[in-house]
Amino acid sequence: TRAFEVPAGFASSGRAVRLDLGAVKNFATVEVNGRRVATLWKPPFVLDVSRLVHAGRNRITVKVTNLWPNRIIGDEHLPPEVQWRGNHMEHWPAWLTPGKARIQADRPKTGRVTFETWHYYDKSSPLLPSGLLGPVRLESARRIVLTLGGRSGG
Repeated sequence: TRAFEVPAGFASSGRAVRLDLGAVKNFATVEVNGRRVATLWKPPFVLDVSRLVHAGRNRITVKVTNLWPNRIIGDEHLPPEVQWRGNHMEHWPAWLTPGKARIQADRPKTGRVTFETWHYYDKSSPLLPSGLLGPVRLESARRIVLTLGGRSGG
C-alpha cells in the first residue's frame, strides 16, 4: 500500500491515467482509493485508472499472489517430516493416516508450512522471481480520439 500525491492537471478531464505495475510474479489484485480495480494474471500488468485517480492525495494497494516453489524450497531447510526414496515418499507419515480427526495437531512441529507427496525441490534449488518486481509507474497522457472509417463500399 502506498499513498501518493497527484498534481493538478495530471488526472484532469481529457487525460488518460494508467497504472503500470511493470513485472509481477504471478497475480496482482489492485485497489485505488479504496475501490477494487481488477486482478491481473498476465502481462502487461497495466490498468486504466482515469476515473479513480484525482488531484491531491491518492492511495494504491497491490496484493500479489505468487506460486509455492519458494515456500517449498524454504521448507527444505527444516527437518523432514517423511522419509524419501528418491523423489517419492518411502511411506505415508503416521500423522496423515486416513480417518484421523486431528491431522494438524499430530503433525510434527518442524516449522514446515508445505507438505509434498513428491520431492520436486531441494534446499539448493534456485528461488523463482516473486512478488511485485516493478517498476511501478503512474502515467498521464492527453486523450486523443480518432474516428476511423468513412464512406463504405470502396
